[in-house]
Amino acid sequence: MNPVHTAVLVMVGLGALLLVAAATLTIARMARGPSSLDRVVAADVLVAIVIATLAAEAIVNDHATTLPVMLVLSLLGFAGAVSIARFVAERDLAVRWRDADRPDQGQQ
Repeated sequence: MNPVHTAVLVMVGLGALLLVAAATLTIARMARGPSSLDRVVAADVLVAIVIATLAAEAIVNDHATTLPVMLVLSLLGFAGAVSIARFVAERDLAVRWRDADRPDQGQQ
C-alpha cells in the first residue's frame, strides 16, 4: 500500500465520520421540528448527505457505477425541494388572503 492510497483512505475516513455526525444532527432536526418546513429542509440535507456518502464509497472502491444513482438522487432532492417550496408559498398566500378578508377586531 503506497502512502497516497493511505492518505486517501484517512481523508475518506475522516469525511465519513463527519458525514455520520451530520446525518445524526439532521435526523435529530427532522424529529424535533418544530415546523414542517424545518423537517423538509432536513430531509433535503439528508439526501445531500447520502449523495456525499455514495461519492465517498465510489472514491474508496475506485469505480463510477454509483454516479447515475447520485444523479437521480440529486434530481429527486431538487424536485422535492421546489415542490414543497411552491406548496408552502401557496399556503402562505391563502393565509394572507384569508386574513385580509377578516375585519380587524381592534378598530371597534
